[in-house]
Amino acid sequence: MIIDLLWLIFGAATFIQVIYFLFVYGKLSYFYQDKSESTADHNQEGVTVVIAAHNEAENLQKLIPLLFQQNYPAFEVLIINDRSYDDTRFLLEQMMKEYPMLRTVTIEYTPEHVTAKKYALTLGIKVAKYDVLLLTDADCLPVSENWIKRMTHPIRNGKKTFSLGYGGYGKGKGFLNALIQFETWFTAIQYFSFALWKAPFMGVGRNLAYRRTYFMDHKAFKDLWHILGGDDDLYVNRHAKKHNTAVVIHPEGITESIPKKTFKEYYVQKTRHYQAGKYYKTSDKAKIGLYAISHLFFWATAIALISITQKWEPIAVIVSIIVTRALLQFSIFNNAIKKIEGQKKVLWTMFFDLMYLSYFWIIGAKGYLSKTVRWK
Repeated sequence: MIIDLLWLIFGAATFIQVIYFLFVYGKLSYFYQDKSESTADHNQEGVTVVIAAHNEAENLQKLIPLLFQQNYPAFEVLIINDRSYDDTRFLLEQMMKEYPMLRTVTIEYTPEHVTAKKYALTLGIKVAKYDVLLLTDADCLPVSENWIKRMTHPIRNGKKTFSLGYGGYGKGKGFLNALIQFETWFTAIQYFSFALWKAPFMGVGRNLAYRRTYFMDHKAFKDLWHILGGDDDLYVNRHAKKHNTAVVIHPEGITESIPKKTFKEYYVQKTRHYQAGKYYKTSDKAKIGLYAISHLFFWATAIALISITQKWEPIAVIVSIIVTRALLQFSIFNNAIKKIEGQKKVLWTMFFDLMYLSYFWIIGAKGYLSKTVRWK
């Protein structure tokens, strides 16, 4: 009886996993973009690049000169100096002399019951010169001089309100970096694929564009002030719709951040990300959760059946299904990442799939229950 139940659960979980790989995530993997549509750039209205920075002098010293190498005719860079006590103020004062289109807003304090980054972004957005906003973080670098052009194209020329981009992490050695790469790719595959299915549910603040007028008219952080984090994914989750959102799938449209060096730093970062997820719309939590639960049941029941089954024939069937799923995942992930980054081959997807399963439920549960996560 127990074995029959395990087989039933294993079969259902396998079916759901295949549906997600072929039809949901396959939307990005087999995505075709009309080249003429993606390069037509008739409207070149101004863009404000918005960056909230807290004690980021070292990163800003690298980022600001790179931003002013962007191949775009009209843009400004707005740095929000959020309560910094390092050399940020001095650095910005010096750089504004060199770069006339660099502007700053200084935040001296954050009011109680208001999260720091949302407050900083709101004050900065209020004084932005241009209506098209492109947001990133101080530790992010655009990988191309056409980043502004690519990321804002759907807003300027496609009449969209939101443009969702990919924010990757620098490649390095070691297991932690490999895990970070896999998790970042998988997250991007999720939110890109659902957006392509006209069901956007999140974006990342490392690479996100939207209209200032929409932000101001809708009081965008209304009802979000008390939530730690969520200035990017929750804002998109509340306001992005099928008709007003586009994704930027091009190697020139991505940013690259500095990855965490220790498991402790990574744990804190992911706890903060998962903490915001509990405030997603119920429908969005359901479509993410269905994959996560079927993923858990697939591996749990497969391992249980192999452990208690005495005959080699059913074990061979289970192993064959596991291998088939692994090959399907390998194909879907590699095609998707090639679309996003231009060229990439991801090896050992099944191994990191198991690692992802472990930390998703451990860190995810911690983040869901946590009330003490902070930005900085």
